[in-house]
Amino acid sequence: MANRSAPPDDQASLLEDERGFFAEQLSNPKALKKSQAVTKEEPAAHYHGHRERLRTKYRDHGDTALADYEILELLLFRLIPRRDTKPIAKALIDRFGTLAGVFGAPAALLQEVKGVGEAVALDLKLVATVGQRMLKSELRGKQVLSSWSSVIDYCHAAMAYESREQFRILFLDKRNALIADEVQGHGTVDHTPVYPREVVRRALELSATAIILVHNHPSGDPTPSRADIDMTKTIIDTAKPLGITVHDHIIIGKDGHVSLKGLRLI
Repeated sequence: MANRSAPPDDQASLLEDERGFFAEQLSNPKALKKSQAVTKEEPAAHYHGHRERLRTKYRDHGDTALADYEILELLLFRLIPRRDTKPIAKALIDRFGTLAGVFGAPAALLQEVKGVGEAVALDLKLVATVGQRMLKSELRGKQVLSSWSSVIDYCHAAMAYESREQFRILFLDKRNALIADEVQGHGTVDHTPVYPREVVRRALELSATAIILVHNHPSGDPTPSRADIDMTKTIIDTAKPLGITVHDHIIIGKDGHVSLKGLRLI
């Protein structure tokens, strides 16, 4: 309406401006997309409503109202903001069996699941590390032997889903409080080389008066082998003359653990 009442010179100027505007849009795809976004609003993705319902369910009823894959979904919402994460969460649980299995899996294996890239895999491993650090902090300053369930929980979280054998030592002071927790070696799927003299040497360096040996069985079965028993006895015989006590040797599997002391094997 404004153009009809404008003088001829003004109408020519307006027409020229319009031609220039549309020419600029056609030569600049980004600008064209931006102008289209203003005039045409994209419909909300179908999973947005599902995300909000799941958040509400968690807020109102807590984690007990959610399945494991739904807990994983809630986390993946933030890691993968522009995709439906329900299929990814279910695929992760299917691949690794449990929520603990997902967080315990190596980053390389996580990336084999469709929809999980390097960044998401590293973020999942970061969450696992936070959980392990929380469990480990429960042992700090406490007498380990009176917090045995915390020891087992921590070792299980740290080692149960490792794809290779890992040999870990908990070094204790004279009050049986934790001084240090160190991985002494990595091995194959069924063997880790352990050197008793190195174990004792490290205990002396830390002024530890007692140690707890821990290693995992990637097969999932924590039953001790003959080699496990013999190696433990050799460490005990090497440490005892130097005033270092071996309290136990714990073997961690995916579905449980075994204590050599509990089995009266040491």
